[in-house]
Amino acid sequence: MAMGLYESDFYRWTIEQSEKLRSCEVDGLDSKNLAKEIESLGRQESRELRTHFNVLLGHLLKWHLLPKEHSKVWQVTIDSERREVHWILRDSPSLKDKLREIIKDSYEAALYIVVLETPLGAKSVPQECPYTIEQILDLNFPEDIAKELD
Repeated sequence: MAMGLYESDFYRWTIEQSEKLRSCEVDGLDSKNLAKEIESLGRQESRELRTHFNVLLGHLLKWHLLPKEHSKVWQVTIDSERREVHWILRDSPSLKDKLREIIKDSYEAALYIVVLETPLGAKSVPQECPYTIEQILDLNFPEDIAKELD
């Protein structure tokens, strides 16, 4: 059975369906509001992805900047947030086109969280994301992330 766009890329489906609804002239169909609601479903996917990146990037920063404070909680959080990101991108692959923008926004949020939660001051954390997209998504980055913690 062939997989349709709804199953293979929900985000792209929401965009295309909202465009189709806007051009439709069906009696009683509130196409403008229906299209707006469908678009909001796609935005929700994007916001959810951004939220996972906020947490992931914050924990990656703490992992790198506070090596003496590594914890199993940080390790598990990094792993679980990455998996959530992978699942969202699997379900809505067109969101990959927005990763640079999402990561840029998420990094700003992550910096704020790191400065609030740690003794690190704003001047001691990199102001721009020090990680590539590949590193952020790599389940084995950084190399010491998979080691067993005491």
